[in-house]
Amino acid sequence: MKGDGGSAKGDAGSGTRWRWLRCQPIVIPTAVLIAVLVAGCVRHRPRQEADSEIARLGPASFMMGTDPSEIDQLMKRYPGLPRDVFAAETPQHQVKLGAFYIDRHEVTNEQYREFLVSNPSWKPTASPPPESNGSYLQDWSMSNYPTGEEDRPVAYITWYSADAYCKWRGGRLPTEAEWEFAASGGLDRPEYPWGNLPPTPTSGNWSETGKKKTTDVGEFDPNGYGLYDMAGNVWEYTSDRWPDTSPNAANSGARYVIKGGSYGAAAVNLRVRYRDSHPALGSGPHVGFRCAKDAG
Repeated sequence: MKGDGGSAKGDAGSGTRWRWLRCQPIVIPTAVLIAVLVAGCVRHRPRQEADSEIARLGPASFMMGTDPSEIDQLMKRYPGLPRDVFAAETPQHQVKLGAFYIDRHEVTNEQYREFLVSNPSWKPTASPPPESNGSYLQDWSMSNYPTGEEDRPVAYITWYSADAYCKWRGGRLPTEAEWEFAASGGLDRPEYPWGNLPPTPTSGNWSETGKKKTTDVGEFDPNGYGLYDMAGNVWEYTSDRWPDTSPNAANSGARYVIKGGSYGAAAVNLRVRYRDSHPALGSGPHVGFRCAKDAG
């Protein structure tokens, strides 16, 4: 499959709240009472701040991909799609993963701006500008992201800039296997990151949500591993190169596996095992990334 992020009839939660602990009358030792009186009732931080920014997963062994015997049923479930859409997920195979860390959120505009400050050669105003399809950070003004979009996932990036950002952070892009395992949220081969129920407008930011653009990261509920936006918002680059055996492969440039679907995705794109490809230099509004790192 060769789509620029959603060739399969798709692409081109609740907000955080303060939570309070109720004070209950209890009998406690005098030595502890002073500390309790000073501390008072504890106010919890918003979910997105209270959670660690990264999750530690694995080591693990899991079945990745789709068995060819499942394709006919998938074609019935998602009518109108050619067989090769699902054949790209085959063969099903066992994968062993070492322990690794992965970002809970997609990399945001504000985080990427910090990278640009430390690495001026990646600024859109650099001379020469970073190589791309001509759309690198085109929604930014000079080196500033759009006003009020600091918590939106950064888009209009290239695979190379995403790779550079993760290395700057001391990490790397996740492998496709790591991404697929992380998206499962600890469930046994779920269809979607939340389970097997079809997506609804509250499942994530996809076409049926009606937003038609990115939303702040973490706006929708996380999966079982505490990872946000594993379905929708922006497609995410992985470190795996897409095998291109077409006659024009040498001239078309490198393509990499993308996962997760975006704000314009169809339900099929949100599947844990769904995979597509995107040009390494294909800066666009619907492709972003998150980082991973070996746990050692």
